[in-house]
Amino acid sequence: MSLLVVGSVAFDSVKTPFGEAKEVLGGSATYFSTAASYFTDVKLVAVVGEDFPEAHLEFLKKKGIDYQGLERRSGRTFRWRGEYGFQLNEAKTLETQLNVFESFRPTLPASYKDADFVFLANIDPGLQLDVLKQVKQPKLVACDTMNFWIEGKRDALIKTLGEVDIFIINDGEARELAREFNLVKVAKKILSFGPKTLIIKRGEYGALMFNGQTTFAAPAFPLENVFDPTGAGDSFAGGFMGYLSQNGTVNEATIRQAVIYGSVMASFNVEAFSLDRMRDLTREEINARYQEFKSLTSFESI
Repeated sequence: MSLLVVGSVAFDSVKTPFGEAKEVLGGSATYFSTAASYFTDVKLVAVVGEDFPEAHLEFLKKKGIDYQGLERRSGRTFRWRGEYGFQLNEAKTLETQLNVFESFRPTLPASYKDADFVFLANIDPGLQLDVLKQVKQPKLVACDTMNFWIEGKRDALIKTLGEVDIFIINDGEARELAREFNLVKVAKKILSFGPKTLIIKRGEYGALMFNGQTTFAAPAFPLENVFDPTGAGDSFAGGFMGYLSQNGTVNEATIRQAVIYGSVMASFNVEAFSLDRMRDLTREEINARYQEFKSLTSFESI
């Protein structure tokens, strides 16, 4: 089944305690699409400027990503510059240049409107709703957000949450949105806004899934080398939605498997800067790490 993502394509400049990368390929839709491309057909909607190089388009093409919905406009591509300390869970934003992304109004090509699975990446919640008005009858809709929209457009975001099935968000932003600290109370509050399932990403502490009846916890994979956490959350979402789209069935069992596949893709992403680790990743490596996750959390009953 096809998977549609609407989000950003950007240039990132990132500094971590382990190195630095300047003007490398980034953006929520880019990380999502690349991770999801290992599981299913992906259709991408975003905007770039006239400075976006053909080499990056070739990369998307090599991954089998349909970028007919990638609009090229006069002006510069969205840029983000940030750094991480040894607390890799938190990025410090040093500079944001929205450029052509500032006036981005997603318009779906006709061939995208019958997508079965839809992921609304981190964009204005009003635009997320506009995208939903353009798709016909998606089987499942999920979305992400960030503190900027929670603080500036909370009411619009809550309205969007009333139209989605699954909400994926990090723990700090979930607490801010719910205005609660305890994550169980946070989940109860956010689920009351509309989504049937809530996924809370917790960085090096893994991920939690809540659906109102049961809770599922996945650890983060213990890695010896972590270079750059940029895009880890979007890679998680890509693996998560990519697997559900590939499977075609959405129930608690497949959602739990999808949480693990999301964790697998995030764990690969952080092993190098930008998308470098996912450039030549194989499905065999992905499935092998999925099995390692299973071993990591397996224990005997009493």
